[in-house]
Amino acid sequence: MRSPLPLLDISDVKAHRGQTAILRDISWRVQPGENWVIMGPNGCGKTTLLRLLAGYLSPSSGDISLLGQRYGESDWREVREKLGIVSSSLQASIPPAEPALETVISGRYAQLDFWGTATDDDRRAARRWLKQFGIVHLAERPWLYLSQGERQRVLIARSLMARPRLLVLDEPCAGLDPIARARFLAQIDAVTARPHSPGLVLVTHHVEEITSIFTHVLLLAAGRVVASGPRREVLTSALLSKTFGAPVVLSTRRGRLGLDVV
Repeated sequence: MRSPLPLLDISDVKAHRGQTAILRDISWRVQPGENWVIMGPNGCGKTTLLRLLAGYLSPSSGDISLLGQRYGESDWREVREKLGIVSSSLQASIPPAEPALETVISGRYAQLDFWGTATDDDRRAARRWLKQFGIVHLAERPWLYLSQGERQRVLIARSLMARPRLLVLDEPCAGLDPIARARFLAQIDAVTARPHSPGLVLVTHHVEEITSIFTHVLLLAAGRVVASGPRREVLTSALLSKTFGAPVVLSTRRGRLGLDVV
């Protein structure tokens, strides 16, 4: 039986800004059924890697394939419609007066500041996703008047409108209080329980946000892969210490991971 195509396949990718190497020989593969965490210190190359995946930046060398389509040989605007990205960087591009319902609808068309004509089916689908995240009552509320937690849930709903095969969450809990964070993470876990759920990639600095649904971990430091593979093999005190350049101890407290600097 032929093995399924990987959702994402990166091979020997380098990225430079002028004479500065941002990413060095990055290789990473995401298979169907895997949910990944990316961790590393500030400046390790996480943001550059995400920009490469979205096609907003071209690699200096190496190969990137997303859903079987190779970068440079396919129309990345079409490929990108099957890649959902939730990032705080998107928030500045959403008009303050845009209602939450329209923000969600915009995800179906891979547009920010949606200017098209929404169909009745668009509106029904958007309301279903808002309901999934417990915020259907906010459908007509302008973006300006949503809390940070509400905005993150709207962005998740938006990303799922196009039924992506891979969903990237770029530090989605930034700015959330502990209660909002716990609720948000529970809702992400619920997404994976739905039929035909997308593969997940969580970018975070906090091990506390790594729930049981995440199966694999990619550790980055100074633009290089420190370790990559199954969670039980990679998420260790020794490898995290190497990644962050300081001795740390990984622990579990009441079912949640914790990290202490020693």
